[in-house]
Amino acid sequence: MRQIILDTETTGLSWERGNRVVEIGCVEYIERRPSGRTFHVYLKPDCDFEQGAQEVTGLTLEFLADKPEFAQVAEEFLAFIGGAELIIHNAAFDLGFLDNELRLLGEQYGRITDRCRVEDTLLLARQRFPGQRNSLDALCKRLGVDNSHRQLHGALLDAQILGDVYLALTSGQEEIGFAVEASASAVQTVHFRTDPAAARPRVQVGAEELAAHEARLEKLRKKAGKAVWDQFNVVEAVAEQELATA
Repeated sequence: MRQIILDTETTGLSWERGNRVVEIGCVEYIERRPSGRTFHVYLKPDCDFEQGAQEVTGLTLEFLADKPEFAQVAEEFLAFIGGAELIIHNAAFDLGFLDNELRLLGEQYGRITDRCRVEDTLLLARQRFPGQRNSLDALCKRLGVDNSHRQLHGALLDAQILGDVYLALTSGQEEIGFAVEASASAVQTVHFRTDPAAARPRVQVGAEELAAHEARLEKLRKKAGKAVWDQFNVVEAVAEQELATA
């Protein structure tokens, strides 16, 4: 699975009022692990900052004066994110601005969602922590993610922090050894011939091992809101019932 953690900085809160993107930061994940590839660019806008926006980012028009315009980096940016699942906090905001940048280049560029799937970590956080503050800083504090080096909003830094937040929000499988290496070429597949009518082998587990297993599942339920193992228990129960009535 290829995922891109994405964040933008802008000259204001609304692209409808003519605000533009001034920074894009992306971090690539392969199978839930950073691949080491990033995309980061500052952009020269054709407008001024809204009041307050400049203080949030620390960027100035003087600093951005010699930076490329979005049109100059659009193809490289689209190639980097193409086909990936985008992980964005408050995705409607970033997608609105990016879609507007594409719209200004021409209808042939379409929309970001024409090229990528999108997972909104703000929606994930609201489902897991209803009624609580779910800003990036609030989630860092709640989930134990270090953001002490975040003094100003910066697209690449925020994307890196969001990656850690996303993993904490969706943790579970990788904690019990299901995470895989990023390189798919290292995976070997072995095929077996089996008799579908043959009885399935049973593994006898002692009471001590069962208690340790259940304790581990309960820890995962508290941390992630669920344990993937519970799904298998339901499937197993249905299978047993079907066999008993066959």
